[in-house]
Amino acid sequence: MSKTARVYKIELLIRNRGHVSFQTLLEELEVSPATLKRDLEYLRDQLGAPIEYDRFLNGYRFLQEYRGHKHELPGLWFTERELYSLLMTNQLLSGLGSEGAISRHLQPLLDRIHELLGPSESDVKTLFKRVKIIGSTSRPVSATVFELLGEALLKRHRVHLRYHTRARGTASDRDVSPQRLVHYRNTWYLDAWCHTRERLLRFALDAIEDATQLDVKAKDVSLKQVEAEMDGGYGIYAGGHAYWVTLRFSPNAALWVSREKWHANQKGELQPDGSYELSLPYTDPTELAMDILRHTGEVSIVSDTGKVADIVRNRIANAFSMIAVKDH
Repeated sequence: MSKTARVYKIELLIRNRGHVSFQTLLEELEVSPATLKRDLEYLRDQLGAPIEYDRFLNGYRFLQEYRGHKHELPGLWFTERELYSLLMTNQLLSGLGSEGAISRHLQPLLDRIHELLGPSESDVKTLFKRVKIIGSTSRPVSATVFELLGEALLKRHRVHLRYHTRARGTASDRDVSPQRLVHYRNTWYLDAWCHTRERLLRFALDAIEDATQLDVKAKDVSLKQVEAEMDGGYGIYAGGHAYWVTLRFSPNAALWVSREKWHANQKGELQPDGSYELSLPYTDPTELAMDILRHTGEVSIVSDTGKVADIVRNRIANAFSMIAVKDH
């Protein structure tokens, strides 16, 4: 039994029985007297548990002022396995951070987990070495911008942005009301109400040249509306008219694609011949076309109400044209 489990059980036994003798604790925990003494000291000195030894009762109990009140040790509702899971979650979030911004704010929680596990319970550094998280094509975001937007999001304040629009190659100033931070394919985005355009827009955080939090209350948009307007497209593209495409994957690709989630509103069905048909909406065909091209030779487009089929055909034709030129 781990130290975390033992100290939790000690606290639980005293709470349920009123007082518990040293011998009873030894029998319940199945540890040596020296280990039990260390656990009791850890409970009182490190975790601040209000436990005292009563000579008349020959047992341990809560201090007088805590009797009759429910007492819980902070954090001890986690098992050791759950604490390890939290450590793994911290490492994952660290990989999503902007110059370590997320990890830095989670450090107090991480320190607390280390304290609960105890220095003799695990070698966290060794544990981390055996978990590797690989990120690709990430676009770095200024930690200052990331933290400012996070604070404005929580405090519900407006933000003034100097934003670079890649498509036009221009920068503009605008005031926005942050609604939601989105992490997608190693890049951070902000869903916000733009007071210049008077509608919801999605901003890439790495394209923000400067940001200033304003002492003005943000416009509140319900999350239901944000999801309805921003999550209808494919990938990171939001808003606009939704088109639908139906793809048919070969039996060879169907085994894997049938387990993938391309869109929250997708519709998939295995066919009698083992192929797999996938129907999904999109607003901008760019990203969807790229994902379809990953399966070239294993996928065909059954129907399309937009232009993704045209883009896929053109890119395949251009690719073969380039190959022909090189061969020549």
